[in-house]
Amino acid sequence: MSRSTLDSDIQYLPGVGPKRAALLRSELGVGTFGDLIRLYPFRYTDRSTIVPIASIRPDMAYVQIRAKVIRSESIAGKRLSVIVADSSGEMELVFFKGLKWTSEKLAPGKEFIFFGKPTGFNGRINIVHPEIDPIHIAEGNAKTVEIQGNPASAMSGTGVAGAGAGTVTGAGATAAAGTGPGTGIATGTMTGVYSSTERLRNGGITGKVMNRLEEAALNAVLPEIYESLPAYIIKEKGLVPIRYALRNIHFPENMTALEKAKYRLKFEELFYLQLSLLKQKYVRSRNENGIPMPKVGEAFNLCYKALPFDLTDAQKRVIREIREDLRSGHQMNRLLQGDVGSGKTMVAVLTALIAIGNGYQACIMAPTEVLAQQHFRNISKYLEPAGVRAALLTGSSKAAERREIHTGLEDGSIGLIVGTHALIEDDVLFRNLGLAIIDEQHRFGVEQRSKLWKKSAGGIPPHILVMTATPIPRTLAMTLYGDLDVSVIDELPPGRKPVLTMHAKESKRNALFRFMKDQIALGRQVFVVYPLIFESETLDYKNLEQGFDQIATAFPLPKYKVAIVHGKQSNDEKKFNMDAFVAGRADILVATSVIEVGVDVPNASVMVIESAERFGLSQLHQLRGRVGRGSEKSYCILMTGNKVSKESGRRIEMMCATENGFELAEEDMKMRGPGDLEGTQQSGLPISLNIASLARDGEILNDARRYATTVLDRDPSLASPENAVLKEELRKEKYRIRDYSKIS
Repeated sequence: MSRSTLDSDIQYLPGVGPKRAALLRSELGVGTFGDLIRLYPFRYTDRSTIVPIASIRPDMAYVQIRAKVIRSESIAGKRLSVIVADSSGEMELVFFKGLKWTSEKLAPGKEFIFFGKPTGFNGRINIVHPEIDPIHIAEGNAKTVEIQGNPASAMSGTGVAGAGAGTVTGAGATAAAGTGPGTGIATGTMTGVYSSTERLRNGGITGKVMNRLEEAALNAVLPEIYESLPAYIIKEKGLVPIRYALRNIHFPENMTALEKAKYRLKFEELFYLQLSLLKQKYVRSRNENGIPMPKVGEAFNLCYKALPFDLTDAQKRVIREIREDLRSGHQMNRLLQGDVGSGKTMVAVLTALIAIGNGYQACIMAPTEVLAQQHFRNISKYLEPAGVRAALLTGSSKAAERREIHTGLEDGSIGLIVGTHALIEDDVLFRNLGLAIIDEQHRFGVEQRSKLWKKSAGGIPPHILVMTATPIPRTLAMTLYGDLDVSVIDELPPGRKPVLTMHAKESKRNALFRFMKDQIALGRQVFVVYPLIFESETLDYKNLEQGFDQIATAFPLPKYKVAIVHGKQSNDEKKFNMDAFVAGRADILVATSVIEVGVDVPNASVMVIESAERFGLSQLHQLRGRVGRGSEKSYCILMTGNKVSKESGRRIEMMCATENGFELAEEDMKMRGPGDLEGTQQSGLPISLNIASLARDGEILNDARRYATTVLDRDPSLASPENAVLKEELRKEKYRIRDYSKIS
């Protein structure tokens, strides 16, 4: 593509100018001609057809009517009501802006084509601010083509889902595909609808204007756009040329042309994403030596034989996969996914013991002190038979402890260290670190992790095992962690009882308190969790305090003891309250979602989640996983207000229907988009997707990954002349992907 036109500032596009350019930049992130043509419609309407007024319903998407103006009335100077009619009936059109101009244009007796979204108000159907066109625009009987966008990019209007393979063949294919110099835009009857905002509309950038701007941009840049995939890929995958795709995604000649355009653009986007990730993996597997760990070792065998339970088949399979990595001579970079309670910690311990059995040290890094302490308690039990010295290092470790730990790490007498960010401080030095295990990887920053990378043995990077209890849909795992090998523990240990999940509205509050008292009388403990959402910490803290007061009143001392944990407490306060609950000295723990990850209290059998509608599915599932860890029947009660939105209701239903974390994660991604799947503030995806949707285009993603693997198998460094286009594309800034797997 020519750098000159594609990179031209959007203000120089006819019809834009400095003011509109500022709006396009701030509202849609469009700064150049190239940005604009990669802003795709999220829906298409067929403007060739007309709907009789009598058949319009308020639940229709968009309709087009041909009608005569009967009368109009200005109401208090703030609203214009226009009554129009066709042979089947009358309806109202409503305008809140441009009242004088509109009333002059819509003079009684004149006939127009009106297009807009019908709504119901006071038992009548009307259209607010319809588009108005002269009568020659369209005729026939109406329909609207809805093509739903990627929920993650609904604001930017960049998501279009659905796929259809195919190619343009025959003598006219080249011309139709726009490979020649012509600049005319194919204009069928379908019109693209682009995402908008109130600021854009107020600034005069209406749907019609967006279509005109897209047309102008395409006319300017299409002649200079060159093919962005090698000819052999276009042929092998049956893809239409890039110019044809770009023209028909904005101005489709018909549905077939639109499907071919969408498929081409989605495949290309996902193919380059996977190619960039897999190329990193290829480079690493060929170039990066790993610490050889050929044997299992005595420590592993002693621990394994002393286990009071059998490992599940899934745990055994994962340990075999890890074992192969450690023996390979290359650095291990493996993601270990396992639902809450699936036994990831046991796999981590046995992996650490393989490293120790080969003469190396291992570390396990956890995101919070509570989780680090819990890991250390559990792990210490398993290490006793193996005679391995372990230590715990956190921010609250005392100076004398730290000195002792530093000495033990430097002389090699500490085989396994469990800790938080404290592990990456400059004064923490290892004799020979061979394995780093990172729990809940997404909670650590890249810069923090890179410090741990540098503490490796003799300059050779340590083996890396990344663990997450957040079930990640396969399509997202392939993208977030595309250059890792992925292991999944997909079965729960025997004897783990299912958690009964129920939905209760505020009106059932008294019944909930009675149920909690019954459970406490049986010797059980109860979690009560309030949402913590970053934008409204003050409000959340207030909710938490009110909730605590309400519970303290309903569960008074001395019969009941209630502890509270939240982000505004000091570490000592948090630890004191948490320890009281873990030790059984408190019956109820009132907390924010800080307890989401990893807290293990086998005697807690009830999880009450307040304002459950404010949590995503994955977070709800994580919280539910805090109970059901003991031998007693466990319950999760999802409390909501008496009125719940349709989407929140769907989440609550899903939670009550299944305990399968992967099913829930797939559903969560479809509902919320992949960007915030893990309920954290990470940006989500390594690169932004303009048209493909991970939630809906899994098949294309799988195909793109397989094909990218084939391309790299043939030419790992993309050195052949036919792959020059691929190599050039991967040099672009957007493919400098933040590596989620390595610690650098």
